[in-house]
Amino acid sequence: MSVILNALVDLGYILIFPGFLFCFLCGMLLCGIERKIVARMQKRVGPPILQPLYDFFKLCGKETIVPTVANKTVYLAAPIVGLAALVVIQLFIPVFNFTAFAGNADIIVVLYLLLIPALAEIFGAAATGSPFAGVGLSREMVTIISCELPLVLVFLAVGKAVGNAIGSGVVFSLQTIAAYQAENGCLLFKASMIPAAIAFLLTIPGETGMHPFDAAEAETEICEGMLAEYSGKPLAVYKLSHAVKLLTLTSLFVALFLGGLGTGILLVDGLITFFFCVVVIICVVALIDASTARLKIEQLFKYYWTVVSGLAAISLILAWFGL
Repeated sequence: MSVILNALVDLGYILIFPGFLFCFLCGMLLCGIERKIVARMQKRVGPPILQPLYDFFKLCGKETIVPTVANKTVYLAAPIVGLAALVVIQLFIPVFNFTAFAGNADIIVVLYLLLIPALAEIFGAAATGSPFAGVGLSREMVTIISCELPLVLVFLAVGKAVGNAIGSGVVFSLQTIAAYQAENGCLLFKASMIPAAIAFLLTIPGETGMHPFDAAEAETEICEGMLAEYSGKPLAVYKLSHAVKLLTLTSLFVALFLGGLGTGILLVDGLITFFFCVVVIICVVALIDASTARLKIEQLFKYYWTVVSGLAAISLILAWFGL
């Protein structure tokens, strides 16, 4: 009986909280908030906050057209695989005083899983046989390479800072990092970690393909790029994946740098503070979005490997010397 009960609890984690349903609703909400903030910054009314949700169900009601030359299996499976990977990532990220699954190497697992949605999108684009998708997937590969280095440096900087404090080398457990902050205060308030926090914030738009880092899907250049041949439900799943990835990265930022806030006894207290922090982060990301022109693909690579990686490297060096 206990085995069945544990299996049902785990299934609830995967399907409801902090799994699929939580990711679906919160991702769509955050995407709508981000679009609304950008519109206000540009002196526009902007779409309703629930517009991404409306668009998702509208796409689900449309016909799915599979290109004649496409590999149907890969074409249809790619968006599902990408979304599933993002939901799994959310299970490892502490929502303050709650974590569905934990381990000693959560950060490494998250780092690998973050590659799967982008790789799934690349395979799906390659399966369509579209020249526009071919250009888009080549740009997406450059984006992956560009964003990976600063992410690794940020994770190492945070892990080393916490490891120095508890005397265990480099910490790769998100739960340990969050627990340390709950006792000693947020890492964001530590001077040596501020460059890493800024680097992570600057990486979020690139990882999620938000303007001005949307080179792989530039509408005016390559007609939606990798998504050019997608329609109906598969396109809806891709749009949902982008929204969920926004939630995943912002909640990961909260766990890494703001884990000392909202750690009261009640889960509700932690959730309220969690959402407040995530919305504040979305505002910062939206400011970057609204104030920067679209970067060309070569500019994007140079930007992440010099400016953003440099900021993360500063924090890593300071942490390595125990500062």
